[in-house]
Amino acid sequence: MVLSRGARFFAGAIAVICVVFVGPSAPSGSVFAGSVPVVAAKDVVPNRVMTWNLCNPCEVSDVDRAAEIAAYAPQVVGMQEACVRDVERIREYLQRLHGLVYHVEYGTVLQSWGRCGGVPWNPGAFGQAILSAAPMTDRVSVEYPDGGSEDRGYMAVTTTVAGEPVRVFNTHLAQRRQEGVRAAQTEVLTTEVARHDRAIVLGDFNAVPDAPELAGMWELAADADPQCHPSLTAVCEATTDWQSKFDYVFLRGIAPVDHRVRPTEVSDHHVLHTDLDVA
Repeated sequence: MVLSRGARFFAGAIAVICVVFVGPSAPSGSVFAGSVPVVAAKDVVPNRVMTWNLCNPCEVSDVDRAAEIAAYAPQVVGMQEACVRDVERIREYLQRLHGLVYHVEYGTVLQSWGRCGGVPWNPGAFGQAILSAAPMTDRVSVEYPDGGSEDRGYMAVTTTVAGEPVRVFNTHLAQRRQEGVRAAQTEVLTTEVARHDRAIVLGDFNAVPDAPELAGMWELAADADPQCHPSLTAVCEATTDWQSKFDYVFLRGIAPVDHRVRPTEVSDHHVLHTDLDVA
């Protein structure tokens, strides 16, 4: 059957509207149609924290992102470059496919149709998110006074890790070649971190360990990898596909037990997870 020009235009418009509402990071398959097998329920590792830049925009299924998190089952997950819609789906898949139940809090500072879909007059929210197996309280979301080439910020919550209350921060600093902007952002962040004797700071700092803009962070906390510090003799494992360490689990008043960096095919940033001695 040959459609009229008006009918073809109407059909095309409906297709575009569907893409806009679904957004650029929709899963590639239908979970509930049985395309993805459901695995047995599992428990979170109660003293494990994880940080991961999801990579956005990336043509990646949220089913795959959820599977990556479930493989390590952390108590707390800090995500950067996260759209609220993606995080909602990831959280649902973690529960339905992997038996992992998480609370969620957001630290979004940017409304972006290009990154997160939605509709032009109500674009999706973009920034950071924290998943925690334990409830979270006292959430704050702060936008840095100068985000650089894109709005950036940090979020913080209080939650329980290994049975102890801990203040958890999650941030994403300005992109590369914006050292001065990152230095000012780090000053804002460290001013708040310094108020807490025990803190975990997760995030993509977009800077290598010996970068001057991270000096204030190193004065307050240590990297979860005891071999990594801001000196020429340090051994810091790369956390990105371009062989730089940009992602950190900074610990203040907390000792690490084990630290792992795991490359993944679904992001240009590797997964970092750390087991902690919180007692």
